[in-house]
Amino acid sequence: MGFAHNNVLHRNHFRKDWQSRVKTWFDQPGKKHSRRVARQAKAAKAGLRPVELLRPAVRAPTLRYNTKLRAGRGFTKAELKAAGIRTKEALSIGIPVDHRRKNRSEEGLKVNKERLEAYKARLIVFPKKAGKVKKGDTEGASTTAPTARSALVAFPIPAGTTAEAPRAITSEEKSFEAFRTLRVARSDARLVGVRAARAQKKKEEEENKKK
Repeated sequence: MGFAHNNVLHRNHFRKDWQSRVKTWFDQPGKKHSRRVARQAKAAKAGLRPVELLRPAVRAPTLRYNTKLRAGRGFTKAELKAAGIRTKEALSIGIPVDHRRKNRSEEGLKVNKERLEAYKARLIVFPKKAGKVKKGDTEGASTTAPTARSALVAFPIPAGTTAEAPRAITSEEKSFEAFRTLRVARSDARLVGVRAARAQKKKEEEENKKK
């Protein structure tokens, strides 16, 4: 129902002081500059180390996204063991550990094992004291060696699936009845107990007849 003519507006709420509740974003350019300066300071403090940690390639959850691979939280103990890295030394060389994630497939374990091995091959560990090389340090390590600032750029996440090339549909695929096959399989699974009880009853009746 609309308003018409020069009548009084009922339930008029015109004194809400909306001007004091307007959200502004005038600090956006300044915050952008602050974030950039903070990133530069973090990179300078890190020295020759990568700014970010190496992340595993994990499957996204749900049926809709599980064909995609994304960066995860950390590597599992099984992946570290397969790559020959101790859990306690992992974080000290830029490898995070996720104690909750579990390996559900051999393919996922293999992908992350290969990522760790590629990372180890390029890893340079400088000794704490110059000239005193200990176990785990890289001998002859030079500060002038080319380094990667971003672990994600140096070790990108692989593609989750490989696109299949177009091909002709075979005669077997044309004659295959997908809906009927699914319904028969569903019916077989549902009637397992009924059919077992029926077969048992028939067997007992035949044994009674022999008596």
